Amino acid sequence: MFLFLDGFDFGVGILFATRDDEHEQEQLLAAVGPFWDGNEVWLVVFGGTLFAAFPAVYANLFSRYYLLMFAILAALGFRGLAPEMYEEREDTQWRRFWGYAFIIGSTTTPFLLGMFVMNWLLGASALISLQGVLAGLAVVALTVVDGAAFLGLKTRGALRDDARTYGVRAAIGYLVLTGLTLGLVYSTTPSLRPSFQSPAIVGLVLLTGGLVAGYILAFRTQRYHLTFVIAAGLVFALVTLLAGLMFPVVDRAAELTIRDAIISTLPLNLMTIMASVLLPLVFGYFVVLYSAFSGPIESEETYR
Repeated sequence: MFLFLDGFDFGVGILFATRDDEHEQEQLLAAVGPFWDGNEVWLVVFGGTLFAAFPAVYANLFSRYYLLMFAILAALGFRGLAPEMYEEREDTQWRRFWGYAFIIGSTTTPFLLGMFVMNWLLGASALISLQGVLAGLAVVALTVVDGAAFLGLKTRGALRDDARTYGVRAAIGYLVLTGLTLGLVYSTTPSLRPSFQSPAIVGLVLLTGGLVAGYILAFRTQRYHLTFVIAAGLVFALVTLLAGLMFPVVDRAAELTIRDAIISTLPLNLMTIMASVLLPLVFGYFVVLYSAFSGPIESEETYR
């Protein structure tokens, strides 16, 4: 959910770099303004669930990749601060600086997240690897796919047309980068090869190719709601693919399986009860939020 919902915020931030007109930049900020901070709730849910259900994995990941985690948090903070500061002054130099900050934060966050997840999958000890860099670039491309689809719903005219162009290019780039990443992981990690050969993983890879084709077709035929749904499908297919490759191991570096790392039954049951109460409230909040700000933004709308 975080990669899907905050992913389109990142994508819009990256596409912010393609706009020179200040009015169009304001429209991009206005498109994501009501949503980005709420979308980050899902990162908190993920971290909290990992800590509560798999405390050993949480501790291992944060100690092993603490520099990477701090870099992700710093990039997220930079991305969140930039639009707020951008609106504080009308000065051209001021807005140029914070515009660049918005672009940098929106680009580096998904890139570093991709590196983090690839390191987690491989159990890598080094922070930087070729597999991690390719995975980071693939996640950046995926967020552009997501952000372009979102702008297809929220904008009109030239902005929407350009979003369609960039979205199609990003979808092709995402498919190529994903293929390169998976090929490299397969060739360099023998322990994962049996997982690659499972019907579920093969099916997810084929599904990804089909979804990219559907995304391009839907965008070119201006079926924007369908495009957004397909973008969501691409995100969830990627997460499912990574989970399938990892299963049943949950921390390869520490050789921990899910059964080894998970907490006992009683606290797990308590978590389930709490989640059954809290998650519907969270989903209800998002239904209200997205309903209140549905439809394309008006030309006079700004971030505030």
